[in-house]
Amino acid sequence: MSIKRIDAGARMSGAVIHGNTVYLAGQVGEGATVTDQCKDALGEVDRLLAAAGSDKSKILQTLIYLSDISDFAEMNAAWEAWVDPANTPARATSEAKLAAPKYKVEFIVTAAI
Repeated sequence: MSIKRIDAGARMSGAVIHGNTVYLAGQVGEGATVTDQCKDALGEVDRLLAAAGSDKSKILQTLIYLSDISDFAEMNAAWEAWVDPANTPARATSEAKLAAPKYKVEFIVTAAI
């Protein structure tokens, strides 16, 4: 099977397609609040999925990392406003130190094509 890389760089690719599955790199967003960062990051998820020939209705799994688990409710509100309610993926959320102190949330998505 072939492998296709989207937004390939020296360190990583934004997404990698293998077979009928697309794997997205962790997506973080800009903004002062968890809500702002979620909206920005999930917009990038939409963009990468579209570039791969997929969309959020085909997400299989999402791993979410919060820098502070007390932001869980705020993140969930942004997630629920964005996710396709008829096609919710398997999901896990954990607290973790993210790549830079300014980041509050990160989404890692795997989807079918």
